[in-house]
Amino acid sequence: MQRKLTYQELHNLAMNIVGKDLEKRGFEFLAVNSQFKKHPQFVCVDTNNQRHFVIVRFDTIENYPLEYDVIWMETFKNHAKKNKAKVLFAGLGLGSLNNETEYPNLDENYLLKYEGLQDLAIDLN
Repeated sequence: MQRKLTYQELHNLAMNIVGKDLEKRGFEFLAVNSQFKKHPQFVCVDTNNQRHFVIVRFDTIENYPLEYDVIWMETFKNHAKKNKAKVLFAGLGLGSLNNETEYPNLDENYLLKYEGLQDLAIDLN
């Protein structure tokens, strides 16, 4: 019998996808927080030694593209500004091969919608 992934397992899957993307782009990890709903998930620096806070969020494919809580994000942007960091948002849509409105099962291939990292310009506010 197939088992649905827990939210923590889904979060870990999303983080693995984003982590590989960050590595491919040349980012170096300073800290990783894999605990579900704890932000940021990644603190890293780019090739110019610019610090970045990366927020990873996921939902089903039918709810993609993801939106974030604008009020909470403004608070988080202020935190990043104090730490001289840029904020990157990574939204992912995950789905089961059998039904894209559901999350994938354990040990099953899955559907993915991911358009890369979004730079949330903190200096524009």
